[in-house]
Amino acid sequence: MKPENMIPRCAPEEVGVASGAVLKFVDDAQRMIRELHSFMLVRHGKVAAEAWWKPCAPERPHMLFSLSKSFTSTGIGLAVAEGKLSIDDPVLKFFPDDAPETVSDHLASLKVRHLLAMASGHAEDTIQRVFEAQDGRYFKAFLSLPIEHEPGTFFCYNNGCTFMLAAIIQKVTGQQLIDYLQPRLFEPLGIEGARWDLSPAGTTMGFTGLHVKTEDIARLGMLYLNRGVWNGQRLLPEAWVAQATAKQVANDQNDNPDWQQGYGFQFWRCQHGAFRGDGAFGQYCLVLPEQDTVIAITSGTNNMQVVLDLVWQDLLPALAPQTLPADPQGVARLRERLASLVYQPPAGLNAVAMAERVSGREYQVEANPYAIDQVIFDFGADGCKLSLREGQKVYTVRLGNGAWLEGETEYFQKQPMNVVASGVWLDAATYQATMRFFETPFVHTLVCSFNGRQVVIEGEINVGFGERRIPTLKGKCA
Repeated sequence: MKPENMIPRCAPEEVGVASGAVLKFVDDAQRMIRELHSFMLVRHGKVAAEAWWKPCAPERPHMLFSLSKSFTSTGIGLAVAEGKLSIDDPVLKFFPDDAPETVSDHLASLKVRHLLAMASGHAEDTIQRVFEAQDGRYFKAFLSLPIEHEPGTFFCYNNGCTFMLAAIIQKVTGQQLIDYLQPRLFEPLGIEGARWDLSPAGTTMGFTGLHVKTEDIARLGMLYLNRGVWNGQRLLPEAWVAQATAKQVANDQNDNPDWQQGYGFQFWRCQHGAFRGDGAFGQYCLVLPEQDTVIAITSGTNNMQVVLDLVWQDLLPALAPQTLPADPQGVARLRERLASLVYQPPAGLNAVAMAERVSGREYQVEANPYAIDQVIFDFGADGCKLSLREGQKVYTVRLGNGAWLEGETEYFQKQPMNVVASGVWLDAATYQATMRFFETPFVHTLVCSFNGRQVVIEGEINVGFGERRIPTLKGKCA
C-alpha cells in the first residue's frame, strides 16, 4: 500500500474520545450482540480504536451483503462524472433489446435516479422473480415486471434496482463494475484484494456480494465524510456526495427510527444527522458528519438495530468537541482488552471409546433436501475429518479436537470458503461440530447423535433470512 494511503493511528483521547467509552462499547457488544466481528472508529482522519474478534483479523475480507450497494452507487457517481450517463436517463435507454412489447407509462418514466433511490415504483423486491428467468435474461425479466406506483413516489427496498445499476455500469463502460472501480476508487483509496460475486449470467451482483476488509469500509466512509476528496485528490464530485447521502425519498412507513429518516442513493439516513451504508446481519459504514467520525463494523446478528443502538448509547456521547487529557492507564486497559478478543471453541468431554467405534464408518443417508447420500467421520489424535458425499462430489471439513482448526471447505456454499472448525463430545454418544466461516456472518453447528449403527445430524445456522435450521440428516451404517 502506498504510504499516503495509510490511515494514521492515535490514542482515543487525542481525537476527543475516552478510552473507557470504547471499552464499554466493546463489553456491551460482547454481552448484547455476541457476534460482533470487527469495528473501527475513525475520527478527525485518525483511527482511534480498532478491534477484531479472532479468527477475524485486519487482513481478512468480510462479506458485506447490502453494504455492497453503497459501492455500486459510487460507481454510478463516477460514471456520471465521466459523462457516461445521467441519473435522469431513462432505464430503457440502456436495454433496448430487452424492453417488453408493450411499455407502460411507469416503465417509460423509470430513470436511473429512481433505481438509485429505491423508488422504482415496484410494490416489492424484484430480485427473486428476476433470477427465476429461465432464459437467463435478467434485464428483460426486470423490465417485464409490473410497476405498481409512479416512479419516484414510493419507497421499496428493491435489490433488483441495484442489480440493474451494476448492469448499467457494464453497459456504458464495457467493464464489470469491480473492474471499473479498480483504478477509480479502489486503488486511490488503498483498497486491495476486493472481490465481488457475479450473477449466474455473469453480471456483478451490485446489491450484494462484495468482500473487502474492515478498514476498506472505513475508507469509503472517509471519502464520503470528506465530500469526495481523498488525500487532497477529488475522486467524487461534491454534488454527487451531497445527493447520494441526502433524503431522496421518504421511507417513514418503517417503524424503526434508523430506517425511517429517508433514503438517498443507496445510502440510509440515520438518527443524529448521520448516514450509512449497511448490509444484512450487521455490516456497517456509519458516517457522522457533525462529529467528523466514521465507524466501520462487521458482525453476524439478526438484530441490526442493537448495533446502532450501542453506537448511539456508548460512542456518540463520548465524541467530545476537543481533545481529552492523556490517559495512559485507560489506553493500556483498552489495548489489552482489544488484543484479547477471541471466539473460544466450545468445550466438551473426552469420548475416545465412541470416537473409535464410529470412526471410518460409512453412514448411508436417507433422502434429504441437500442430496447428501453418505457421511463419514474419521477421528484422529488432532480431531475429526467430516466428509459429506453428494453423488460424485465429497465435501470435507477438518474439525480440531476441542480447538479451532483453520482450513478451507466447500461444505457450505459449494465453493471454497475459509473456516475454523472444532468438534467436541457433549456426552458419550453426541458429537458437536462447530464451523465458523469467519469471512462471513455465518456459524454452523451440527449435533451428531449416534445410536448403534445409526446417526442423526441436526444443525442450525446462527443467522439467516428465513429458516435457520439445517434439514436433519439420518444415516445408517450397513
